[in-house]
Amino acid sequence: MLSGRILTPQGWITGSIAFDQRIQSIEADPQAGAGNNSGLTILPGFIDLHVHGAAGADIMQGGDAGATVARSHARHGTTAMLGTTMTATDNSIRRALKGLAGVIAERPAGGARMLGVHLEGPFLSIHRLGAQPPDAVAVASLELVRSYHDLAPIRALTLATEVDGHLALIPMLKEMGIRVQLGHSNGSYEDGVAALNAGAAGFTHLFNGMTALNHRHPGIAGAALAHAEYAEIIPDLQHVHEGAIRAALRAIPRLYGVTDATSATGMPDGEYGLGSQRVYKCLGCVRLATGSLAGSVLTMDQALRNFVGLGLDLADASNRLSLYPADYIGESERGRLVPGAWADIVVLNADLQPVAVFVEGEAIDLSTH
Repeated sequence: MLSGRILTPQGWITGSIAFDQRIQSIEADPQAGAGNNSGLTILPGFIDLHVHGAAGADIMQGGDAGATVARSHARHGTTAMLGTTMTATDNSIRRALKGLAGVIAERPAGGARMLGVHLEGPFLSIHRLGAQPPDAVAVASLELVRSYHDLAPIRALTLATEVDGHLALIPMLKEMGIRVQLGHSNGSYEDGVAALNAGAAGFTHLFNGMTALNHRHPGIAGAALAHAEYAEIIPDLQHVHEGAIRAALRAIPRLYGVTDATSATGMPDGEYGLGSQRVYKCLGCVRLATGSLAGSVLTMDQALRNFVGLGLDLADASNRLSLYPADYIGESERGRLVPGAWADIVVLNADLQPVAVFVEGEAIDLSTH
């Protein structure tokens, strides 16, 4: 049982929450009034739908890398995630998916729940690869996606809609239960709108890796701002200027935060791997040798503090890191504190630093290893 100021779907209460693997009850303390005697804030655990690595481990390594990533991010309040791949050779992608399959099937002790895969590439534009290596597949096929899906469940897939054949693929991917996201795209505003009409559901790291908003050529970013219900954004305050984040918050009702975290997350400055690329952590960000941003070292607790620093109230910031990503991929028993939901919980002090994290009721050791 925990006591404190608890965020529920109906709003804040001061009281207690009882749980084992799932939440058993949430009770208000009639003596507490509006105060919070414990000084603790209790939120739903964070859900990160775009994470490549942490603690020196990269999802593309396969093997036990996914477990290392899940444990590292759990210490920052992430209780569920999608392991995210990179554009790579077919063999490399299959190796990564086989490694993720084991972590998805059985949550590692002390780690976040791996809900499935975000396949970021190889179905991207060669003109908007960003930090992705030059291994984009010329044309995606349903057969190829199915063969990947057979190795590990794909929950989200990023593609460039303007590439020949991709638009026709979207309804079939939707039928498979995959959330199609537009990203690493050189497409036009009209391409973006056509993809949404075909069943695309979101946008990958909004503003990054896509045609920008221009008043005569609104681009993929413009399609998102004008029409999207959901889009992910990296709120590390380096990938996107705070003014652009504010614009997106006003335009997109369920804009949610992701880390796009790399193997350099939680590590000292130096050289690290991002798929087949070498990246360099310095001054709180990760870059290619060319100087281009290449993922981040963001954690979800810092994303929360950044959102609050931009002026969001704590409940709104929490929703954008828990409730909205859960709803986006259809996880109705996560991302909210209600009886019967999984006991995925993060407890914060007055400085919004995690002091306790529970994943499906398991208390996570927050010390670094």
